[in-house]
Amino acid sequence: MTAPVPWDRVLATHRHTVLRLVRYSAVSVVATTTSLVTLGVLVGLVGTPAMWANVIATAVGTVPSFELNRRWVWQSDGRRSVLGQVMPFCALSATGLVVSTVAVGVASDRTLSWGHWTHTIAVLCANVAAYGSLWVVQYALLDRVLFRSRSHGRPPAGTGPIDVEGVAARPAADRTARPRPATSDASRLVGAFSGRSGPAGPRPPGRR
Repeated sequence: MTAPVPWDRVLATHRHTVLRLVRYSAVSVVATTTSLVTLGVLVGLVGTPAMWANVIATAVGTVPSFELNRRWVWQSDGRRSVLGQVMPFCALSATGLVVSTVAVGVASDRTLSWGHWTHTIAVLCANVAAYGSLWVVQYALLDRVLFRSRSHGRPPAGTGPIDVEGVAARPAADRTARPRPATSDASRLVGAFSGRSGPAGPRPPGRR
């Protein structure tokens, strides 16, 4: 039999990566919700063609996605770089836009004869499926390329270094040996009269 996987130690060792993935997922939920609400309003209420509505919705969702990923997930608090961050992120969003627009267009064409709201739901599902397929690829590019130089290797805010047991590691200054308190003058005086050099203490049995 194989030994059970110590998940507590695995999670403790990769705590920073797990926390970053959780935050990245939360940002994806925010950006996706923003895009879906925009897409649903444009298609379901305004009557905008599905493909054009998807372009607008993607552009609207890109703004919170970029800022939250940059500032909160990867802790990049310096000035944003247009060439190094903004344009590559827009290129990633454009890739997602092309894939999602094709998926939305196909779903829209195949569900034109369905009910109004059923057609809208099919378009929304196609949008989610398209971006979901690119979710892992986008994370890898953001972590290893786009935000690597500014935050790679730095733990997310609010966390500190931990050991493999999952206990927060203390700073080196806290681990140094503290000097023992010096013996008081009164203790030395009592020790001198009692024939001992250390602090006075209870006499051994049998001595008066």
